[in-house]
Amino acid sequence: MEKFKIISWNVNGFRAWWEKEDSKKFLKKEKPDIFCLQEVKAKKEQIEEKFEKKISDIFKEYPFWEFNSAEKLGYSGVVIFSKKKPKKIFSGIGDDLDSEGRVLTFEFENFFLTTVYTPNSKPDLSRQKYRSEKWDKNFLKFVKKLEKKKPVIFCGDLNAAHTEIDLKNPQANKTTKNSSGNAGFTDSERKSFEDYLKSGFIDTFRYFYPEKKEIYTWWSYRFGARKNNAGWRIDYFLTSKVLEKKLENAFIYNKTLGSDHCPVGLLVKV
Repeated sequence: MEKFKIISWNVNGFRAWWEKEDSKKFLKKEKPDIFCLQEVKAKKEQIEEKFEKKISDIFKEYPFWEFNSAEKLGYSGVVIFSKKKPKKIFSGIGDDLDSEGRVLTFEFENFFLTTVYTPNSKPDLSRQKYRSEKWDKNFLKFVKKLEKKKPVIFCGDLNAAHTEIDLKNPQANKTTKNSSGNAGFTDSERKSFEDYLKSGFIDTFRYFYPEKKEIYTWWSYRFGARKNNAGWRIDYFLTSKVLEKKLENAFIYNKTLGSDHCPVGLLVKV
């Protein structure tokens, strides 16, 4: 059994994110064993070229890394950096959106680690039906299938706030008799998240901090949202129920800058 410190971060563009001193300082301080990124908006060869020109001592500590990039340039994409060698690496879940580079899985000796960038329902909710009726169901089936072999940890931007304490203004965003709600807090998106929990997965931050309020992971760039802490908790670590006794702590680094999202973390023995 080993102790792992795993960190996940939606960086909203890897190349711009890595130029920021806050990003480098965070990694130097936290030194995660595994580091998962979402919305990298780059292909592997673009990052390799950047590293060749300005290689970082920090990333030399992660010899095992892989991208799942979107076919569309400058869009979506996920990556995992690991100090420990995975047994196997695979991308996607067998969904129509696999071309968007949204899921990447590393198989280790005692667990699977999956990072995910869940599709946004869009402001006009034009993608809500596809997401709730197909994507969310397919992703749940995928991680439950993995779980038949060994425990699963999945992390990333799930693009949904689960309960009313997970966002600053729930009443203005929820589904009501007169409103379909806003993307990220509609009834269907919240139900999809609830389905993860009903199937046995643990929301690790709420496991340790069930009542903690005003702790968010994403803030709009508009209206001074971050300055006023008008945010949403939409980035998560979920784990298989069998890992419950091996969970040591969960983190939200809400003071860390570098993206419109902040990093989230997990400490686990597995």
